[in-house]
Amino acid sequence: MSDTAAKLRRALAGTIGSPGWRAALEAIPRELFLGDAVYLPDPARADRWTPVRREQVGADDWPAMAYTDQTWVTQVDGLLAEDATETVTGSPSSSSTLPGLVVRMLEDAQISEGDRVLEIGTGTGYSTALMCHRIGGEAVTSVEYDPAVAERARRAIGRFGCTPTLAVGDGLHGHDENAPYDRLIATCSVRTIPPAWMRQVRDGGTILAPMWGWMGGVASAHLTPAGDGTAGGRFLTQDLYFMTARSHLAPPRPPVTTGTGEARESRIDPGVFDDDTAVFVAQLAAPAAQQAWAGDTLILLDVGTGSRADVRPGLGGGWIVHQHGPLRLWDDVEDAIVTWRAAGSPHQSGFGLTVTPDRQFVWLGEPDGPCWDLPA
Repeated sequence: MSDTAAKLRRALAGTIGSPGWRAALEAIPRELFLGDAVYLPDPARADRWTPVRREQVGADDWPAMAYTDQTWVTQVDGLLAEDATETVTGSPSSSSTLPGLVVRMLEDAQISEGDRVLEIGTGTGYSTALMCHRIGGEAVTSVEYDPAVAERARRAIGRFGCTPTLAVGDGLHGHDENAPYDRLIATCSVRTIPPAWMRQVRDGGTILAPMWGWMGGVASAHLTPAGDGTAGGRFLTQDLYFMTARSHLAPPRPPVTTGTGEARESRIDPGVFDDDTAVFVAQLAAPAAQQAWAGDTLILLDVGTGSRADVRPGLGGGWIVHQHGPLRLWDDVEDAIVTWRAAGSPHQSGFGLTVTPDRQFVWLGEPDGPCWDLPA
């Protein structure tokens, strides 16, 4: 690696994390894990991405990009940036997450020497390599769903010379071969904690997983498995977001007719959805619903049951909600928001998660406080 890249690595490491992880940041060449190209977003359209290749950027500017504390998208809808020949339309499906966030997550997972770690989502392999440097390759197992992404990561990790266990498959099933693990860290978001993870992490270990729902609410679960087959813990103060596990994505959302069904005044302003925690609370109450805005009207739709609600300004002030279908989505959302506000409108870290073999539920304040079941 060039002297320029080494200097940039040291500069980045000086701003991030504790000494053990700073040493890993200084040692691991992130530019190797970006590959030969990344996607740049179109500032005018969120769904358009243009591939930019290493040779286009230049020998000095490519390392400068690599050691910016920024996320770089490496795949869009299954197409790697180095394989793209023109601007593409779609959603990111793999990326190199900003190093600051990666290190904060590794620290939150409490990974240290002597631990055996299962990583769900190899991605570019950069976080895998950081862990290998810190605890040794023999202690790291990483599972990647996408074969092309996995092969790309394998080549990059091989160039660095570390030897973790790399598996291709559905990370929601974990990896039995090297279990039990001391730590499980997910670099993809999930709606619920997969049962396999519970079986593969030892009692007293930790599971760190970003959680995401179909309304877009996020929270970072930090769980400790117990000897009775359950796990529990509070959400973290920092909200981590990673691309969602593909089997946990929402179903396609069809067009919705608004202004039909039973009408009444809403007890809350739909503008509360501008608050990230409020969205998290709302989706606890209606976990199968998706949200969308049409002008000043908020729409909730549960594709599975056909239930829907739309909330718009009333002619005389306030807000009017129309609800249709077997579920009264807005009734449930209102109740949850009112309960949250009565508790002082805490951040997600004011909530916790309990996982049992039969049930997963989020609670507010304490485990015996108000609670909401996650989808089965």
